Formats: sequence, C-alpha cells, structure tokens
Amino acid sequence: MGFLDALLGRSKPVRPDLDQLFALPSAAVTLQAGAGFAPTGVGAVCFASVEGGAFSRLQQEVRALLDADAGEGGTGIPVEFSQDQYGYTWLIARHGPEESAELVNDLHAVNTLLADAGFGPQLLCSLVGFHEQDGERGLGLVYLYKRGTFYPFAPMPGAAERRDNPLELQVRGLLSGELPIEQDLGRWFPVWGAPGL
Repeated sequence: MGFLDALLGRSKPVRPDLDQLFALPSAAVTLQAGAGFAPTGVGAVCFASVEGGAFSRLQQEVRALLDADAGEGGTGIPVEFSQDQYGYTWLIARHGPEESAELVNDLHAVNTLLADAGFGPQLLCSLVGFHEQDGERGLGLVYLYKRGTFYPFAPMPGAAERRDNPLELQVRGLLSGELPIEQDLGRWFPVWGAPGL
C-alpha cells in the first residue's frame, strides 16, 4: 500500500487464506458437542457466473479434478453444478457426514483451481452444511472468500426467508476460538436456498 492510499483511506483487500478451511473439521466436532448440529456431508462453493468458453472449460477442469479416479490424483467424488434464483452458480460436493476432512479438501481444491484460473474475483463464499440431530433445523458455516472469515447462517425451518439470529449468535460464541469469525454482522449475508442447508 502506497502513501497516497494511506492518506486517502484506501486499503488493499484482505488476501484470502484458504487454509482457514482446514479448521472446519475441528469446528464441526465442537459444533456437534456444544450445539447438537452434525455435518450433512454437503459443501458448496458459490461464485458469480461467467459466460463463455472460459467458464465451460473451467467447469470441465473442476469436474476432472474431483471426478478423476483416485489413482490419477483426483478424489473420485462427483460434483454438481446448480444455479440459484439470484443467478449465482454453486458447485456442490457430497461426502458421508463423517467425512468432513475430505469435504474440506474438495472445497479447498475447487477454490484454489478457480482462483488460479483467474476467477478469484467471482468467488463469493464456501459453505458447509449442518443439521440438528432431529433434522428439523439447518445451519451453514459460510466462508467469505474476500474477507477470509466465517459466519453462521441459520434459516428458520418452515419460514420464508427468516433467520434464527439467536442460534447464529450462539454458534458465533461457540466457534470464536476455532474459526476467524466475521466481526461485521452486516456482512453475515443470507444464502437462501444454499445447498446443504
């Protein structure tokens, strides 16, 4: 950052630390013990859609990376692409609920591949889904790519676009020692209809 940037109040964006994702399996254990939420085994990477051949090639590369046979360096895990009602693309990876580490590896690989291919500015967030033991309530731990922080997102069951704010604050307190939690509550964006919730 230069002198004029400091003088004019401009700052460089925080460079994302994708290795923060590797703290999620430990946080999942804490979340299950402290709040009764277990992993669903579903994780997703959300990015703004890019049109044209470059994006088609990128989709093929991501599929090849994650669908490849384990002997060829891939994970052997199929991935799905979906688009939500707001026009954002979600890349969805599925594992068994007890395979949080493998799921995080896939999410890290996808984020890295997208960033290395020049699509870093389109990356919005990654999400790992959890559900209450009785399956009634869902919860997502959302990683904000551009901020390098996490926040909980808890949609109210059966309610149209309403959040369970007390649960989100409870989870923030529970995980604040394990994950870098986003301090600006205004950045706890809702991700309605996100895969895994």
